[in-house]
Amino acid sequence: MDKKILVVEDNPLNMKLIEMTLKPRGYVLLKASDGQEAFITAVTEHPDLIIMDIQLPGVNGLDVTRKLRETPSVSDTPIIGVTAYAMKGDREKIIEAGCDAYLSKPVDTRQLPELIAKMLLTKYKANPSS
Repeated sequence: MDKKILVVEDNPLNMKLIEMTLKPRGYVLLKASDGQEAFITAVTEHPDLIIMDIQLPGVNGLDVTRKLRETPSVSDTPIIGVTAYAMKGDREKIIEAGCDAYLSKPVDTRQLPELIAKMLLTKYKANPSS
């Protein structure tokens, strides 16, 4: 079965770039453009991994990540936090909120697929029945 990735991104150009990077690799992409939609999609679709934009309209990506970590059905889903506003201390804040990894924008289209493959491999080695 193809792995499902939830891409949470409010910028259409960034969404398109991620789509163009991941679709050819066989991933099934789910999309959300705000925090509320991201949470609902994660809980109903149970993606294998989430790419979470931190700067979202309404509920930000850090708050959504915290809420997902408190939700048993998706609490162990790997989450990559992504932000354009990389400041000193942001990486720590993103990891503390519950993200497993962090990337700054613009997303490196070579690094992203490598990171996803590594995170999915780690997840499925730890939980073979997932």
